[in-house]
Amino acid sequence: MKRTNIDFAPRSLRRTLYLTPGRFAGLALPAIVLGAVALSEFSRYQDERAQLAALQAALAARSAAARPVALAAPLKSSVPEAQAQAVNDAVMQLNLPWRDLVEAVRAATPADVALLALEPDAKRRTLRITAETRNSDDMLAYLAKMQELGWFGSVALVRHEIAEQEPNRPLRFQLSAQWGGQ
Repeated sequence: MKRTNIDFAPRSLRRTLYLTPGRFAGLALPAIVLGAVALSEFSRYQDERAQLAALQAALAARSAAARPVALAAPLKSSVPEAQAQAVNDAVMQLNLPWRDLVEAVRAATPADVALLALEPDAKRRTLRITAETRNSDDMLAYLAKMQELGWFGSVALVRHEIAEQEPNRPLRFQLSAQWGGQ
């Protein structure tokens, strides 16, 4: 027959400790020590955190005292209008779509046309191109190809001349292209 354990005593800490097997009693002491160490470390952490908060508050107060007092009226710009316009023009020139311009010109330029200069004007959105070729037919074909490209709104021949001092006497021409025709 099986042994039956009947226990009618009310539950309590003392009764639980009495009924706890001996092998678990050996773990109680390390658990109590570990809990005490964790509690002391947490207390130390809270103290250090309070000290840090006090130091940050003192530093903020010190830096606020060193800051100059803000003026009630907003500051007026001390930059002359002409200088501001020059800076704005320079920024506009620097923000040109260089990659798109160069790719569009490269796509339209045949091998028999030599590019000498590209001079963009950001304010007017124009590109002045100076180039050389052997004859006027190549010049006119280049002009037509630039107009067909679609990236340039209008392309116009500004001037042309034969370079007499050069040995091959190339035809030097200049055209103006308005970009942004997409």
